Amino acid sequence: MTARPFARKALLPALLLLGAGHVTAQQREPVRTTVGVPAHLDGVVLPGSEFEAVPGTQTSKVVVRIADVNVHGTAHRYDLEFVGLEAGEYDLGAFLQRKDRTENGPLPPLPIVVASVLPAGKVKPDDLPAVPVRRLGGYQTALWVLAALWVVGLLLILFVGRKRRAVAAAAAPPLTLADRLRPLVGEAIAGALPEARRHELERLLLAYWRRRLGLQDRPVKDAIAAMRQHDEAGALLRELERWLHAPPARRGTVDVQALLAPYENLPATAAEESVA
Repeated sequence: MTARPFARKALLPALLLLGAGHVTAQQREPVRTTVGVPAHLDGVVLPGSEFEAVPGTQTSKVVVRIADVNVHGTAHRYDLEFVGLEAGEYDLGAFLQRKDRTENGPLPPLPIVVASVLPAGKVKPDDLPAVPVRRLGGYQTALWVLAALWVVGLLLILFVGRKRRAVAAAAAPPLTLADRLRPLVGEAIAGALPEARRHELERLLLAYWRRRLGLQDRPVKDAIAAMRQHDEAGALLRELERWLHAPPARRGTVDVQALLAPYENLPATAAEESVA
């Protein structure tokens, strides 16, 4: 007989705690926000298996995101973030579903209040006042001006620049055979004429003077010997041989202008024309 009163006394505090938790859950203060402004509800304990947010659609009034979830005994503790898309009072639990797709079952209320930023009775913002559109002006005019300037600049580059280059080319004196020989002669005087460049110099002289002196039918060796004895043809050949074999100290002063004088009035292609 004494065990029953003792059991009743032991159960009484537990029942009071459960009742207090139930009252607290029912009396949770709603989280308040306005349309489009994110808000959060942290430390929400929901019984049973894990929940996830119901995917949002174009008609959703509230969109929920689970920021964090942790196991809490046989339940789970959640940190929830949400955005209200339409003014009203909602229970956030209605926008959650279990991952295993079982029934949600009874959940503690999670009240939220989404207020509108528009005055009472207004469902959409005021229309913008009509502003007359100018035919041309501002940004559009700037675009047209820039496009016109770009086209004019392109035409100037294509036609005026081409004309100037043609006039400059016509005004510049044509290249002569002396112009082709001058860098080769300069390298030979400096003692820096490679063998390939030496052959090029000899080839140009031989090609021109064989035709000039009528030596086309004579062997190259004989033609070079005859050219060496000629006053004009042999001048540059003899100097070339002296530069190649004499030490720099004994080369003396060279009058390049006098050596190249016979070739000043000849076109740059005179050697090739002689071969042809």
